[in-house]
Amino acid sequence: EVQLVESGGGLVQAGGSLRLSCAASGFRFDDYVISWFRQFPGKEREGVSAMSSRDGRIYYADAVKGRFTMSTDNAQNAVYLQMNSLKPEETAVYYCAAGQRNLVLRFGIWVLSKYDYWGQGTQVTASS
Repeated sequence: EVQLVESGGGLVQAGGSLRLSCAASGFRFDDYVISWFRQFPGKEREGVSAMSSRDGRIYYADAVKGRFTMSTDNAQNAVYLQMNSLKPEETAVYYCAAGQRNLVLRFGIWVLSKYDYWGQGTQVTASS
């Protein structure tokens, strides 16, 4: 059974930092792209960062480049998202997702429908 479990969300002051974790089980990292998405109230989920473990490539949305860093611990089957300089407008539910590598890279790393598995989400709130 595939499982993705996020943790690390919480309340932080604007300009502060949080580190999200995603514990994954039930699939091979090399066969999937693991990504972070976020969802603002009333909006569709948007991509934040994505990692292809097989070749080590990491992708970031323009809005977070230079502030967010995605990493992985293959031995622990975990991925992380270090978020620095958080802005109040980045308050959202953050999700970890996994999609088959060949489909995600072919059709677009931010295409929601290409992701087969999702975590339950973790709330991140940056207060002004």
